[in-house]
Amino acid sequence: MLNSKDVGCVIRRFRKEKGLSQEVVSGLADIGRTHLSAIERGERRPTLETFFRLSEALGVRPSVIVAAIETERKKRAEQEENA
Repeated sequence: MLNSKDVGCVIRRFRKEKGLSQEVVSGLADIGRTHLSAIERGERRPTLETFFRLSEALGVRPSVIVAAIETERKKRAEQEENA
């Protein structure tokens, strides 16, 4: 099952690695800053359209973000197994 927190964590990480604020990324993606904030906190899941807009705003291919989400998901599953 896809965890919203994994998605948000990865999007936040890419945004911070690029040195961009939520304001800038949300503007480039044409979504509200509070919407982006909720996505990054794992409170909301982006639609496919929003996901692609965010990937374009971040300058990262969607497939790269998906691969990072899969890695984050595996890491979280391993942590839960070891807890």
